Amino acid sequence: MIKKVDHIGIAVKSIEKTLPFYTDVLKLPLIGIEEVGTQKVRVAFLQAGSTKLELLEPISEESTIAKFIEKRGEGIHHVALGVESIEERIKEIKEKGVRMIDDQPRSGAGGADIAFMHPKSAAGVLFELCEKKGDEGVNDRHL
Repeated sequence: MIKKVDHIGIAVKSIEKTLPFYTDVLKLPLIGIEEVGTQKVRVAFLQAGSTKLELLEPISEESTIAKFIEKRGEGIHHVALGVESIEERIKEIKEKGVRMIDDQPRSGAGGADIAFMHPKSAAGVLFELCEKKGDEGVNDRHL
């Protein structure tokens, strides 16, 4: 069902101010930066071994990331699990009584189809299902 931990989402107030820690101190390669207008965020992906880190910066006070930072501060926001056949995974998860935030996949960064599980169904952890069409390898995402 789960292929891998695709990425860990980290909410930040400013990618510009935060990025040097990841690139200069941790020496993680920057894969790319993009804006996801539908989610009102800018994202920066960094390669951390076989997993990526996704820095999430709100571009609107109305974004869920802005609300997250306001309530909890900067830090880990979600864990994204790479899956195949996301529609089938959503159906299977719901059949097991897990509440979904997204009953249908939506577009995410890097052209991925994504869907979030409600953290109340996962011991307080926000999990994202992430399917990348044509993505066969663990490190194949290029923004």
